[in-house]
Amino acid sequence: MEDRKKILPLLPLRDIVVFPHMVVPLFVGRDKSIAALEAALSQDRLIFLAAQQDASTNEPSEEDIHRFGTVSHIIQLLKLPDGTVKVLVEGRARARVVHYLPNDRYFQVSTEEVVPERVTGAHAEALVRNVLASFENFAKLSKKIPAEVLSQASSVHDPARVADTVAAHLPIKVSEKQAVLEIESDKERLEKLLGLMEAEIEILEIERRIRGRVKKQMEKTQREFYLNEQMRAIQKELGQGEEGRTELDELEEKIKKRGMGKEANQKAQKEIKKLRMMSPMSAEATVSRNYIDWLVSIPWQERTEDKLDIATAEKVLDEDHYGLEKVKERILEYLAVRKLVSKLKGPILCFVGPPGVGKTSLARSIARAMGRKFVRMSLGGVRDEAEIRGHRRTYIGALPGKIIQQMKRAGTANPVFLLDEVDKMSMDFRGDPSAALLEVLDPEQNNAFNDHYLDVDYDLSDVMFITTANMLHGIPPPLQDRMEIIRLPGYTEVEKLHIACNYLIKKKLDEHGLSGEKVTFSDSAILHVIRYYTREAGVRNLEREIASICRKIAREVVKDPALVRIRVTPPSLKGYLGPTRYRYGEAEEKGQIGLATGLAWTEFGGELLLIEVALMPGKGNLKVTGKLGEVMQESAHAALSYIRTRAELMGLERDFYQKIDIHIHVPEGAIPKDGPSAGITMATALASALLKVPVRNDLAMTGEITLRGRVLPIGGVKEKLLAAHRGGIKTVILPAENEKDMAEIPSKIRKSLKIVFVRHMDEVIEEAIDMSGAVRPVEPIVPPDTEPSAVPPSSSGEEVIRH
Repeated sequence: MEDRKKILPLLPLRDIVVFPHMVVPLFVGRDKSIAALEAALSQDRLIFLAAQQDASTNEPSEEDIHRFGTVSHIIQLLKLPDGTVKVLVEGRARARVVHYLPNDRYFQVSTEEVVPERVTGAHAEALVRNVLASFENFAKLSKKIPAEVLSQASSVHDPARVADTVAAHLPIKVSEKQAVLEIESDKERLEKLLGLMEAEIEILEIERRIRGRVKKQMEKTQREFYLNEQMRAIQKELGQGEEGRTELDELEEKIKKRGMGKEANQKAQKEIKKLRMMSPMSAEATVSRNYIDWLVSIPWQERTEDKLDIATAEKVLDEDHYGLEKVKERILEYLAVRKLVSKLKGPILCFVGPPGVGKTSLARSIARAMGRKFVRMSLGGVRDEAEIRGHRRTYIGALPGKIIQQMKRAGTANPVFLLDEVDKMSMDFRGDPSAALLEVLDPEQNNAFNDHYLDVDYDLSDVMFITTANMLHGIPPPLQDRMEIIRLPGYTEVEKLHIACNYLIKKKLDEHGLSGEKVTFSDSAILHVIRYYTREAGVRNLEREIASICRKIAREVVKDPALVRIRVTPPSLKGYLGPTRYRYGEAEEKGQIGLATGLAWTEFGGELLLIEVALMPGKGNLKVTGKLGEVMQESAHAALSYIRTRAELMGLERDFYQKIDIHIHVPEGAIPKDGPSAGITMATALASALLKVPVRNDLAMTGEITLRGRVLPIGGVKEKLLAAHRGGIKTVILPAENEKDMAEIPSKIRKSLKIVFVRHMDEVIEEAIDMSGAVRPVEPIVPPDTEPSAVPPSSSGEEVIRH
């Protein structure tokens, strides 16, 4: 018993099982394995060879190595120049691992030799003969077994030796070889080998018959049909000659179960009939097959059940986004109606707002709140109508449009479908994709959307379509008419601070492997970043700056792991982000003559717009610069005409304009500017320059001017007031007709700004310019229906003055 137990070094093998009496060369490269070989050489040259359970494991543990293996003798060992070792080993006896011994350099195990259950007598002889006969038969069919191996196997009569020899040379899986190695009974081992060989022989005979049949059927001129004939022969041999027909039957069954509309079902059945009459290898058959595959793969009846719990939906929306009350309210309204009405057409919403305010992520959040699948399609740069409606099947490689493709991807007929950047589409000779969207986004038509490829009506009425855009003017009016426009203005400082503290900082700390306990941001530091390192309507740049701070902190932590706590404060920001990029409170400078502050609205949110006027001796020419559009240039001429009509009241000579040249410039000249809302700002700057009186430096204004001096309403009020708040403006002049827009302005903004509503340009000059320094005071002519009226501060605390 003791002789059967040995303590040996273990060498794990990949993709090979070594049997007793088997001589095999091995290439060894792992350090542990080389150490095991060296240990074996220093003793009695015996080593235990066992196969790994997974050949891809580079550093196997004890659990990764089979417990059964072979005690082998090292015949020869050769070290190669690349550091690997070539070793020739001979298997001696099967053994099992009793237990592993502690050894850091290599695997060392206590082994016990396997004593097989011997089989004797006639049964043993019969088994051996059968195995050898099958092995001989297998060798003839495969032609991969060398003749000397066959001769060696035939001369062996010991059942155990026969099992080891045959198993070593059979081309079977490693797992099957390992199973043969582990069987202790000689009888069971031989029976297992016999079964494996019979299966291999059967496969080889089938292959031979297939080759023979194909060879007879082929002629020299039919070589191109070789693969097709071989496939038929295989199907015939396996008794599956009708497999193609069976597949068509399965397709037909799928069509019946899909619950398609009547038209789609008829079309699919018609294509199935055509397919049955075609050769499977014809090009037309492939086209028909692809068409049927598309018909059965898109969702017809599959729908997710809406989560109609309004409280839960509201909680999900609030978790993902701060503010945006109007959008959340609209979604909750839809869910409320959906709870009362079983069938309701999906709304078609259009989120319009500057970059970074969360339009795209909000759509994903809506899908999560409603329990629907979410799919997104970007329309930026799309200029081909076929992207929306697909190509007709007559074209090679035709496919359905992106709408149908995304519906297939969603897997349900009622997903939340986001059409991103709908204002970035263009058109060329291939068609106008925005016109193709008219059908998709029309609730009265999209229940019968017709894709060119499918050519059947598909119901999109249960889909909740959400589109996003930065500017409305990039969307054709007919398309705008089909959508419910919801504006997402920029965030206030307080909102940005809340978003940063509750969302962005936690997200970025997790992304950079930092913990909230180790790294903290003070509120004043976040406000400092918002004011001096970003100038945007959204929070995208704020997120980048926070990520930049986190990267630098991560580097500090890696350099000095002893850092326990890091707090980001305003003084430390310079080290993380460098010098400040923007000046906060730009409007706090001293007022200047000929310089007025306007308010503009761009696709990135509201901006402060400085307008400069310079007077020079000349002949009455007006020059306008700053890359201004046609409308803005006309506003400049209208402003000058107004000033000329009021010349006497302002103490100016009647012909003052004939002796000077006037230059109106809007800085940041590389940026195109247009629109009528700078009219009153230009008129104010002109009046300031001509009267040589500075405009109030803490005041901004916006409004369109007419030749009679009337101030007309403008758009983008919320964005412009946010820009004024960001820029440190104290007073804002707005057209009186824009007073209705104040309901959308956050209360904090209203409280921090003095808002003056005006109807006439005289009122603007009276508010913006200190006329005590003029030649003589202006005598404003206020229209009879616009008598000034002082209104006390509103209940919300903001100061509002109506003229």
